[in-house]
Amino acid sequence: MEGAREKPPEPSSPALGSREPAGLAGGPEVLPPEESEGCARPPETAPKKLCGYLSKFGGKGPIRGWKSRWFFYDERKCHLYYSRTAQDANPLDSIDLASAVFDCKADAEEGTFEIKTPGRIITLKAANKQVMLYWLQQLQMKRWEFHNSLPAPPVVPDAALAGNEPALRLELEQEEAELEEFLHPVKTPPGLVGMAAALQPAPAMPLALQNISLKHLGTEIQNTMYNIRGNRQAQGTGHGPPGEDPLPSSEPQRAERPSSPDPSAPGKDPGETLKPAPKSSLTANLIQKAKRQNNTFPLFAEGLTRNRTAQERALALEQQVLMLTKELKSQKELVRILHKALEAAQQEKRATCAYLAAAEDKDRLELVRHKVRQIAELGRRVEALEQERESLAQTASLHEQQVQELQQHVQLLMDKNQAKQQVICKLSEKVTQDFIHPPNPLLVPPDAANRDFLSQQEKMEHLKDDMEAYQTQNRFLNSEIHQVTKIWRKVAEKERTLLMKCAYLQAKNCQVESKYLAGLRRLQEAMGNQGSECAELLRQLIQEALQWEASEASADSVELSPISEYDEYGFQTVPNYEVEDLKLLAKIQALEVRSHHLLAHEAMERPLRERWAALGELAPSVELKQLLRMGVSREHRPRVWRWLVHRRVQHLQAPGRYQELLSRSQTCKHPAARQIELDLNRTFTNNKHFTCPTSSFPDKLRRVLLAFSWQNPSIGYCQGLNRLAAIALLVLGEEESAFWCLVAIVETIMPADYYSKTLTASQVDQRVLQDLLSEKLPRLMAHLGQLRVDLSFITFNWFLVVFADSLISNILFQVWDAFLYEGTKVVFRYALAIFKYTEEEILRLQDSLEIYQYLRFFTKTIFNSRKLMSIAFNDMNPFPMKQLQQLRAVHRERLEAELRELEQFKAEYLETRAAQDPVVPEGCTSEDEGDGEA
Repeated sequence: MEGAREKPPEPSSPALGSREPAGLAGGPEVLPPEESEGCARPPETAPKKLCGYLSKFGGKGPIRGWKSRWFFYDERKCHLYYSRTAQDANPLDSIDLASAVFDCKADAEEGTFEIKTPGRIITLKAANKQVMLYWLQQLQMKRWEFHNSLPAPPVVPDAALAGNEPALRLELEQEEAELEEFLHPVKTPPGLVGMAAALQPAPAMPLALQNISLKHLGTEIQNTMYNIRGNRQAQGTGHGPPGEDPLPSSEPQRAERPSSPDPSAPGKDPGETLKPAPKSSLTANLIQKAKRQNNTFPLFAEGLTRNRTAQERALALEQQVLMLTKELKSQKELVRILHKALEAAQQEKRATCAYLAAAEDKDRLELVRHKVRQIAELGRRVEALEQERESLAQTASLHEQQVQELQQHVQLLMDKNQAKQQVICKLSEKVTQDFIHPPNPLLVPPDAANRDFLSQQEKMEHLKDDMEAYQTQNRFLNSEIHQVTKIWRKVAEKERTLLMKCAYLQAKNCQVESKYLAGLRRLQEAMGNQGSECAELLRQLIQEALQWEASEASADSVELSPISEYDEYGFQTVPNYEVEDLKLLAKIQALEVRSHHLLAHEAMERPLRERWAALGELAPSVELKQLLRMGVSREHRPRVWRWLVHRRVQHLQAPGRYQELLSRSQTCKHPAARQIELDLNRTFTNNKHFTCPTSSFPDKLRRVLLAFSWQNPSIGYCQGLNRLAAIALLVLGEEESAFWCLVAIVETIMPADYYSKTLTASQVDQRVLQDLLSEKLPRLMAHLGQLRVDLSFITFNWFLVVFADSLISNILFQVWDAFLYEGTKVVFRYALAIFKYTEEEILRLQDSLEIYQYLRFFTKTIFNSRKLMSIAFNDMNPFPMKQLQQLRAVHRERLEAELRELEQFKAEYLETRAAQDPVVPEGCTSEDEGDGEA
């Protein structure tokens, strides 16, 4: 309604005219060369302007009601402007059609329709039904054209844009063909829309005051003063009789021959021609007229179709020269911007060279400050893109709500239409019966029978009209739903594109910040504990960097990246190092992980989720093996793991087995219960599900481990089983599923004696790993052998708990996905891949103590899961299972021989001790003697 404005009216007329592009500007139309010789283009080739008079419902108090308004559509902004008359200079207000939907009600007054925007609902009324349908169809097409058009090009003549039009025209023709399936195109109502409507007088209102908009009183006064000034100028130049208000786009007619009457001067005689004006006054009049046209409403930007004089063509050429001058100026501006970009690139190159060539740390720190400022600028850009994304998300939600409302409305209309059709059928049957079996004329008076027949016939006519109206409304609403749905899909695609762009910018920002922190760390290592001013500044910069919190940094971008303080399974994403130097390293690791997630989210994770969603019933296959190696998406992982575990333990499972073991553990205490209770508090101290006092996971873990101790009494409990069961609980959630997963790992996947008291199979695997490392990574093993570094101190725990304490969570669960399907060979592949991934870093270390310190946390620095997976399953090939079995057999035989020899040495030692008599030194008393004396 007029009382609720969506936005303030457009700026005053001079500013509006100054921003008009060619073809919409207030000045004369710039014609191509082939048109400059004759008249304007014929009506069939001229672009159609959507404009005309409509009644708008609005106002407040006693003047509330229908008001006559002149409406005009602006192609550039997708706005529908309106003013009181076609001759007004400034519009009263505008309606944003980009996010609007259209509705027409069959039971409303004829010609009434609504434009619904997110901020208001505008009720309009056309002269008749045909005009209403014409407006609705045209508004639909204009909205579709706006959403499918390319970004606004620079201000150039129309001929320069001809190359971009075919694709858009083809798409618009396809859309028109689709809409024709719902509602046939309505012919243009003659004299009621378009330029012809401007020639008609404004519809008369009962009261003059009723048609005035009090809300836009300032604009009304400006338009009135403009019209008065235009009348005076027209009277002074002799272009119209006193009292006539020529249209702003009126131009002199041809002086050489009579022409059609000028529509802008309705008071003139059609046969009247103008005398040639003096040259000096003619130029002044044309300049004055051009200024007046720049101040007018956009409708008359191109002027009405008319014959052109030589002076008009000259003025058009002058206008074209001005436009070409503007284009030249814009091209110069573009060259200037490119020069600046080139200078910036050269400056960056010089800065890099200066950093490498700088001899003092002060110069390098100045370059570091420059990079800090660049980081801040990138942060501001990311914030701006985030705001744009939020606005697009709000717009998409509004579109979705509007589509739902329209669907509900259509359903209601269809139900109502069906009910009316049933009534029509019943009435038709009744009329047919009356025709077949007419009532007895003796019983029914003739006049009464005629009256009943006429009333029934009249009702049928009304019902037919209503049915036709509802059918038309239904077809239009179907076309509206169709088009709004397509627009919503395009907006969603654009939003996804912006999200990807924002994710790439955030990833780039994280990479820059990570390089900055790595530079600070290297400077810290190079400077040591020097007490200079530079060292103090470096400590201050490091302190500021360590004040960053992961939760604060990712609070504004939760939808773009899942990285936060805790991941989806509850593990901390930033390692908690106590040493100050390692805290800086943890910050660098968190930034690298975040950057990797941002870049991999759209490129790899989404296609992988789609492949898992398309995968139906699970069955062993090469495709499933490849998918498991790439990792299972979080929403499908519980289902996949249950299937993998069931394949392993289906011969062991029995209904009620887990509950039976739980009951046994409650009635009889197992010897391993004390050790289980001690290890519960040491399970995943970096996971919130096992550290939170109110969490139910520790109790679930206790019951699973106690049940397993009775399931396999030969093992009972071994340190490491708590972490295997905890991983299963985090993914599967249910105690019984986690219990059978633990059974599958210990009893079917891992070799026998892997978790026994002697850990025989575990020791064998460590020796096998040493042989494989010597084969696959000879340089690394030679380097470690020279420094006498034993890797089994690190790798033994890897194999015992399948990397549960070593890798970051997203890589850990990817390893387990393949491990549950392929077995222990996956553990060997990833162990080799981890050392291959960090081989160059280890080779740079030249001290055994440094290497041991690095090996404590180096697995947490691996964040690129795709690269690690490629090394494990591609670079480590060939890796036959037969070779692994042979190595295990050889080393198991050697280990058992060593254990037998050790037992023999132990037995000989005990025999020797038993054969020797205990000798008591002088001055000492034996225990027996002491007891005897007491």
